[in-house]
Amino acid sequence: MKVLLAGASGTLGRFLVPQLIAAGHDVTGVTRRARAADRLTRAGATAVVADVLDRDALLTAVDGLAADAVVHELTALTKAPARYGDMEPTNRLRVEGTRNLLDAAGRLGATRFLTQSMFLGYGFRDLGRAPLSEEAPFAVPTGARTDPVLAALKSTEDQVRGAAPGIDGIALRYGLFYGGDVDVYAALLRKRRLPVPSGHSGTLALIHHEDAASATVAALERGVAGRAYNIVDDTPATWRELMEEVARTTRTPRPLALPAGLIRLAAPYIGEVMTHVDVRVSNGRARTELGWTPRYPGYREGLAAGATTDTLQAPEGPG
Repeated sequence: MKVLLAGASGTLGRFLVPQLIAAGHDVTGVTRRARAADRLTRAGATAVVADVLDRDALLTAVDGLAADAVVHELTALTKAPARYGDMEPTNRLRVEGTRNLLDAAGRLGATRFLTQSMFLGYGFRDLGRAPLSEEAPFAVPTGARTDPVLAALKSTEDQVRGAAPGIDGIALRYGLFYGGDVDVYAALLRKRRLPVPSGHSGTLALIHHEDAASATVAALERGVAGRAYNIVDDTPATWRELMEEVARTTRTPRPLALPAGLIRLAAPYIGEVMTHVDVRVSNGRARTELGWTPRYPGYREGLAAGATTDTLQAPEGPG
């Protein structure tokens, strides 16, 4: 297929671009930066420089192009979001950016549209021990400060899965990404700037960047229109378990353990993810309908393997 990939220069994009090309697809990557465009070109993709939040500029940039599919992998996260307000730019990309990319899909003649969603849409709380399927309640507001994040996830899913006739929309509910950002985590661990809760903390759904990319290719090729898919591995883990394994595999100091309340005080948003979210998520639908299996069943195997792609250099900014 001819694929327009928004977020091609982001952390997931640098795994996804080479996998799409290896699968025989023709990739046009959307990026805001000329330097990132050069890297995309060297990787074998075509680059379009545009800001998806500027609808007119985006439509002008893709004028005259054609695509079979659009893949929305944009975030505005250059580092872990410490405060609730740090999520606002990404929320805009999920609301306004999705709307503009759907307009671009119409201009391009695309008939498929994949959007990035997240497992956190199931809720920022204890959701029990049973693995959640895609049929579980999603993005239900609770009156908490995380409601804007839930609303943005709901918006991108609703827009895409209910897209105009002729566009097959699919939402990918990724686990917490890891793998492609190990060097960033290791640098923070060396500086003792990446604490973990000292007491009980919740369990998170995870996915290696490489596996997230392979699942995205599978969804592009075989995903069912209107579906959501949980893209997670087989081994949920706490934030502390993940960071301690990063420290072990990178030979950096073990993370500093602090009381959960202190972490939430210093970094309210990511602290809430570390300490309040407790969820298990099933990848059964992705296995069955997409024919996909994670290469790394858990974070230990994924971190032991290390980064496996150097086609694109690490991104300099938001995806």
